Order: sequence, then C-alpha cells, then structure tokens
Amino acid sequence: MVKFTLGAILALLCVSLPAAAAHAGESARKPAVKKSKAAPRRQTMVLGAMASAVPRERTVRRVMVVDGKRKVVYQKVTNVGESLARPTMGDLAGLHLTRDPLDLKSNVAFVLDQANSEILFEKNAGVALPIASITKMMTGLVVVEANQDMDEVLTVTEEDVDHAKFSSSRLKVGSQLTRANMLHIALMSSENRAASALGRHYPGGLPAFVEAMNAKAQALGMTDTHYVDSSGLSKMNVASARDLAKLAMAAYQHPVLREYSTDAKAVVEANGRPMHFGTTNRLIATPGWEIGLQKTGFINEAGRCMLMQAVIQGRAVIMVLLDAKGSAARAADAGRMRKWLEALKPAGLSADALGGGSLGAAGGGTVSGGMSPAVAADVNGGASRAYSTGM
Repeated sequence: MVKFTLGAILALLCVSLPAAAAHAGESARKPAVKKSKAAPRRQTMVLGAMASAVPRERTVRRVMVVDGKRKVVYQKVTNVGESLARPTMGDLAGLHLTRDPLDLKSNVAFVLDQANSEILFEKNAGVALPIASITKMMTGLVVVEANQDMDEVLTVTEEDVDHAKFSSSRLKVGSQLTRANMLHIALMSSENRAASALGRHYPGGLPAFVEAMNAKAQALGMTDTHYVDSSGLSKMNVASARDLAKLAMAAYQHPVLREYSTDAKAVVEANGRPMHFGTTNRLIATPGWEIGLQKTGFINEAGRCMLMQAVIQGRAVIMVLLDAKGSAARAADAGRMRKWLEALKPAGLSADALGGGSLGAAGGGTVSGGMSPAVAADVNGGASRAYSTGM
C-alpha cells in the first residue's frame, strides 16, 4: 500500500513538473514575444526615416508653348529636401571651413561703412560666387540709367519662361505691365519673368542688355563680376561680396531703386487687373530694422543671399551675406551682424572681445575671416584659382 501511495505521488510530481516548467517557459517567453512585436515597428520607423532622407525622384508633366504651339514635356525632378542639401559652389570651394567670431552660417560676409568706405567685417569677401537674384539689382540699375520710358507697357512672352530650372512665376505668358511695375516686382518680389522682360525690351534685346550689365560692372570696378542673364537664374552670374558692395553703393543713388526694393507689399496692374505682391526679405517688416535698399536671392548653387543698405546705431552700412543655408539662417546672420555693429566701439575692439579673428587698427576695426589655405575652386570651370588670405 505504501509502495502504491509513493508511486502515485511520484507520478503526480512527474506530471506537474513538466507542466510547471512549460508554464514558466511560457512566462519567460512573453517579454520576448513583446520585443519581437515591437522590434518590427522600430525597424519600420528607422527604415521610414532612412527612406525620407533618400532623394526621391518623380516625373513632372509640364506644358510649354513653342512657336505658338503647345508642347508637353516630362521632366524628372528630385524632392525639395534633396535639392536643398546639395553642396553650393561655396561649399565646393571649401568656404564652409572658414570660421568667424560671430559664428555666421553664411559662407561669405562683408560689411562696409557707407560714409567712408571703411571695411568693418569681411569673410571670404574676395571670392566670386553665384549671386542668384541679387543680379536683379544690376538689372534695375541698368534700366534706370538707360532712361527708358517707365510707362511703356511690356509683354511677357515665352522667351521669359524659365525652361532650365522651371522656377515659378505669377506672370503668365501674355501678361502686360508697365516697365515701372516690372521693375517694382523684380526688385521687391524677385519676379524672374519681369526681370527677363526688362532685359528683352532693352535696345538690342537681352544680349545687348547683358552686355550693358557687364559694362556697368566694369565701370564700377567690379572686377570679380560676370553676368549672363538679367534674372540671376544662371549659376554663371557671379560676383564677390566686395563687388556687390560697390553695386549697392551705386544703386543707392537712385531713389526708385531704394523705394521699389524696400516696399513690403504693393498692388500692380497686369492686363488692367490688380495683382498683390510682397517682399522676399522678412527683415523689411521686422521692427528695429531701418533698411534703405535690399535684394535677396536663391538658387541651389548660390545658397541664400542678401544685399542691403541699413542704418545701425546711426551708422549707414552696406551688408552682403552670401551662401547661407536657409532663409532663416540668412536673416539670423543679419541679426548677429547688427548686434555686433551696435556694440562696436569707435576705437576698435580686442580679439578677446570678439572671440578671435584679426582686427584692423583703424576706425571700428576689421574682422577678417580669410580662407586657409588660400585656394578655392574656380566656380566657373572647375579649375583651381588662388585668392589672397589678406581680404
């Protein structure tokens, strides 16, 4: 009987132990099951983030009018994020390696005292780079100095449509505006078709206009400057920051260029109907800024650019910022420069006060952010070109 009882107990133990082990194993496996379910989600999120960072290509259908006939073309373009991430010409030249005391995000900076032409700040200021729509300031200068009839009505044609970069425009083919209105929205709103139409309606057409732009640049001593169009869409429109300061000084002499470029918004007539336009420069409407002349610009090769005349602490200055990564960075750099100028002492500053950089002894002092080594890639051809570090 005792043997039978012991045998029954052992049998029960044999049955319960595997069951308990199985139950324990199941409990131990439950967290692993949760992990295995969560892992694919995390993996999907990571893969999704990677996919969003990878340039995506899509096909865009565009309709053009060639010789009076509609023509449909299909163009492959990449997503916007990828295009903004492309290295600019300044990056390719190594300008992003240059550091400055203000920690500017622009690869190029130049500030000039308008009254006495004293250089207050410079960083890579002698390097010729694409200038995008800052080109339009020279377009305006040539138009105004040619004394063309500002009331003449100009017509936008297929020749003014950008078939290279397919940039947007609110002016349709056939739109008619006065030369004054074309100039107004070209400077204030950076209207590319308006700038193109201004060039085409010059005596001799666009080729003669571009020739006049280059001739004016030479007359102003802009030796690092070259233009190929009136809008700035081509990367071949290049200039140094030093040259652009000379352009701003000359353009400032014309009240119409000051007025049109600094309007925050305006209503112009196109085909007899009102159209509302606004400025491309957020600083125009920012309290505390006193801007007398300005022009912004952007193409992928140039980055975000800005040229302006402003009065800071009673001092009129010309400020040039080229190749910033983002319009917010461009405006922020202008703000940093303004704060530095507001704190600038008449007799100069010490290197410690600025956090580094070489200073000039005269006037307010010059902060120099020259290239090292003094070699930059030629933005026009790919050959290397040397620039002085003593900018």
